[in-house]
Amino acid sequence: MKKITNDSVVYVEEKVSTKKQIVILNRGWVVVGDYSEKGDDCSLENASVIRRWGTEKGLGELAMNGVLVDTILDPCPTVRFSKMTMVARMDVNESKWS
Repeated sequence: MKKITNDSVVYVEEKVSTKKQIVILNRGWVVVGDYSEKGDDCSLENASVIRRWGTEKGLGELAMNGVLVDTILDPCPTVRFSKMTMVARMDVNESKWS
């Protein structure tokens, strides 16, 4: 935790973290990873681009059931993006994504 003091006022930098998420971004990017945000800056660590969902019932099926036989994930470095570029975030069943 980072602390900054200015004119006797202490500011604490806080990073808000949540669990693994599927994130839908502008321009059709769909990525999955360990989501965190700080202000308007968001990131996905341990991330993969979901190139092919491989589902019959849409993205929700992938979120609930984890990677399926026809799912294609492209592992990638940490994905960083502005909160303004996010269309939606979806919780996943983490036990199916381990």
